[in-house]
Order: sequence, then C-alpha cells, then structure tokens
Amino acid sequence: MKSLRFPAFDFRFKSSENKVYIFDVVRKKFVVLQPEEWVRQHVVQYLINNKKYPLSLINVEKQLTINDIKKRYDVVVFNSDGTIHLLVECKAPSVVINQNVFDQIAQYNIQLNATFLMVTNGLEHFYCKMDYNKEKYAFLPAIPDFSR
Repeated sequence: MKSLRFPAFDFRFKSSENKVYIFDVVRKKFVVLQPEEWVRQHVVQYLINNKKYPLSLINVEKQLTINDIKKRYDVVVFNSDGTIHLLVECKAPSVVINQNVFDQIAQYNIQLNATFLMVTNGLEHFYCKMDYNKEKYAFLPAIPDFSR
C-alpha cells in the first residue's frame, strides 16, 4: 500500500483467499485491505496514538439514513455524553479532495452535528470546527487533542 502522510503505525495483517486483511481495533476484526481502508486505519491509529482519543469513544463504518438513502460514515469520535465530537470522511489516496467530498461530509453532518470535521485521502488532511450559532465553520491547522 501507498505511504501516507501520517506517522508510522504497527498494523496486523493476514492473507486469505488471495486477499490481504488488516485488523481494525475498533471493530475488533480483520477487514479487507482496500485503499480507503488503509486511510481509515491510519486515521484510527492517529486518533488513538497521537491525539489520545480513547478507543471506547471511536466508532467506524456505521450506517445512517439521509433522505431515505442508507449511507455509512467512516469514523466518528463521541463525547462522553454521546454527542459527536469529530466526524471523519476518508477517501482513497487516488481520490482528489474536492467540493464533492466536502458536500458529502456536510450532508452527513446535518444529521450528526459534530463539533469538528476531518476530510482526508491520507495525503491531504483538512480540519474544520463548526459554529452552529453563526452557521459557519472555520478551517483549523489540526484537530485538538483529547481532553476530558
């Protein structure tokens, strides 16, 4: 897999039926290693190891329904009260981060109301903080570290 702009992490891999799998610590199972999954697993490790978010507050690939259409978000980090702290949209490294990607995460966030948004293809990372009172968002240089 392609090298990404994240710190180096130790991953567990296995091969089966001519496919490579990577262990997802959130879902507690091996999943097929696709380019987007490679990015998603880096994001999860970055949140846990570098930003110090507890594994227990992280959720991966859960379904939500928007306008009667079933969608899946990539990564969500919850606050201890159950509200959503961070919503992450992951794309494969070959996917250009453009307005369509921002529109996708914005559509998901209408339902989820996250405080922070992150969009990444593993090579480029964009971070935003939402201001729902002013109906605006501000780009940030990084997402904040975990704080209780």
